[in-house]
Amino acid sequence: MSDLTPHTGGAAARTEDGNRYKAVQHKLKTLGTAMDMVGTELETLLRGMRMNAQRSEGLAVEIANAELDKKFVEMTTQVSVALGGAAVEVQKLHETAQEVSGLAHDTRRTHARLYEGLDTIRSSRKERTPKPGFFAH
Repeated sequence: MSDLTPHTGGAAARTEDGNRYKAVQHKLKTLGTAMDMVGTELETLLRGMRMNAQRSEGLAVEIANAELDKKFVEMTTQVSVALGGAAVEVQKLHETAQEVSGLAHDTRRTHARLYEGLDTIRSSRKERTPKPGFFAH
């Protein structure tokens, strides 16, 4: 039995802050951190699944050597194959989580490089900034 517990809503980024620079930075950081945690948990799950698949395979051999009914050997072998197949899919999910994590961190750095200076200027002055489109008229 696994000791992994599902997380419920702890890492969700709120959208009420809008798209201000600091809010976007926070959302990207939250996403990257959440995906890092998911990647770690998937890695643990993957190791456990592979270990259990190997144990099941070894158990099937032991059952066969003990000359028990062949249906038990077949069922145990099927469990091993199923765990191996599930581990392959968890590996794909783990790789995807790592990719999303990396992209979130890269996007956060790029966003900071492009907009941090503008945010510094806007947030340090006393005057209000006109609404978007004001200068277009």
